[in-house]
Amino acid sequence: MNIAQYLDSTYLKTPEQSGVSNEETLQKNISLAQEAIDNGIFAVMIRPDYVSDIKKYLKDKNSNVVVGTVIGFHEGTYSLQEKLTEASKAINDGADELDFVINFKAYLKGDLSLVEEEFVRCTSLCLQHHKVVKWIIEIAALTNEQIADITKSISTWAEKKFSDNDLSHIFVKSSTGFYETIGGKPNGATFEGIKIMLDNAGRLPVKAAGGVRTPEDAEKMINMGVRRIGTSSALALIKNHTASDTY
Repeated sequence: MNIAQYLDSTYLKTPEQSGVSNEETLQKNISLAQEAIDNGIFAVMIRPDYVSDIKKYLKDKNSNVVVGTVIGFHEGTYSLQEKLTEASKAINDGADELDFVINFKAYLKGDLSLVEEEFVRCTSLCLQHHKVVKWIIEIAALTNEQIADITKSISTWAEKKFSDNDLSHIFVKSSTGFYETIGGKPNGATFEGIKIMLDNAGRLPVKAAGGVRTPEDAEKMINMGVRRIGTSSALALIKNHTASDTY
């Protein structure tokens, strides 16, 4: 199986998180992009600050590698207007795909109207600009019942508000990779969590992010029905190695 075509090769650490300069972080993003070019990786997933530079780099290389970025990352608690503003800039900078962190904390408080509004407004913005939109539900913060419920809610809202042709461009995604768990609980995709998402996503595609650490895991996820995999160890998976990073 050619798993490279399913991979979003990911680097989402800020300079502060990695302890390096902004220029060094840009170079890491450039290296990620070149690695994607060299190995047929479908997409790179990077922070919004670097979208413009990486889009230009890929264009100069005549590459079809897709540029994705994250919005409301990683807490998801940004206001609707903050998410719209961040997304608009990313679109103007050339992002092809936008992965939003849904306000799962509002969901956990029972504020479904807020969550639905941000889903509809942000998805509409992306679709109007012919972008793919993915919604990160942060499964490590949810019970199995909540994973099923929020996935089904997103599917229901999508089918109600958008056209049949739009649905293939609206993903439900498992994780940010930055959520802090306790007791050794996984903070990324698990087979159990992904199955629940697939069972409740209706006609929406599903992206597994984090926790896919071996080529066998990746192939199993794909065979389950996952359409994309987010990983910071894309090259290791392609080269048939075990990922060294947890995401």
